[in-house]
Amino acid sequence: MPDTLLPPGVVVLERGWLSSNNVVIRGRTGAAVVDSGYWTHAEQTVELVSRAIGDRPLQVLVNTHLHSDHCGGNAALQSHWPDVRTCIPPGNAAAVRRWDEVALTYAPTGQNCPRFAFQDTLLPGSTVGLGDLSWQVHAAPGHDPHSVILFEPASRTLISADALWANGFGVVFPELEGERAFDEVAATLDVIEKLSPRLVLPGHGSPFSDVSTALSKARSRLDAYVRDPARHAAHAAKVLLKFKLLEIQAAPVEDFVAWAEGTAYFGMVWRRWFSAEPAARWLASLLADLDRSGAARIEHGVVNNA
Repeated sequence: MPDTLLPPGVVVLERGWLSSNNVVIRGRTGAAVVDSGYWTHAEQTVELVSRAIGDRPLQVLVNTHLHSDHCGGNAALQSHWPDVRTCIPPGNAAAVRRWDEVALTYAPTGQNCPRFAFQDTLLPGSTVGLGDLSWQVHAAPGHDPHSVILFEPASRTLISADALWANGFGVVFPELEGERAFDEVAATLDVIEKLSPRLVLPGHGSPFSDVSTALSKARSRLDAYVRDPARHAAHAAKVLLKFKLLEIQAAPVEDFVAWAEGTAYFGMVWRRWFSAEPAARWLASLLADLDRSGAARIEHGVVNNA
């Protein structure tokens, strides 16, 4: 990790793929954290953040977007630091107020997120103070229609969430719902290129400074998805299966397939792209693909995380 490029006070807590990374920003009088991981890791998140900020109060909690792996620890952080000010993208505000688990995608993906509150929204075009640094808020639709990215211009540091990783970007969920969003992914990559970051702190994976290579890989992957949307849809379904496996670790294949059949996103993807074969057979073939790639292990009728 290019630690020498990190702005003063910034600490990246690199997590596994079930939880997003947490970016801790320490200031003179307090601290902030960007994204809070998945709910099953909430206790660990509180411990890691506590260790990173020391005796400073946690003043601000920011979410780049409200997928469960980025905000599942919100409730635990709010409980531990009850005075923390939580800021979310404005497009999610109404759904959070009424706690609509369908609109927030938790129910349709078969994921969980404890209910949390918020005090402010992150308006694109505004700035937000985190620690002693001022970060620009930029809209970053594509992976999520309401996602934002944060840019600190003095150090040219970008918190990219799932808009750009070293080897791609996150699943383009609006495309699974029948909305055209690949163009939004391309536009967000253009925004990142224009910002010309020196260092990128992604939502998953290690920080990186070779931004041009990352953008090239992302655009190549996007071009492949545009040419073959079914390829993206199959990838998305496998990502959701793998995410659940990371959470539960193991399950009988029959039970796991039944869970997926009862989970809305899988039915939506199957009906749109793969309904030529029975849903259970299609889901079993995805698990077999995960087994062949080493992302899962199927033994004696049980699928295990690998």
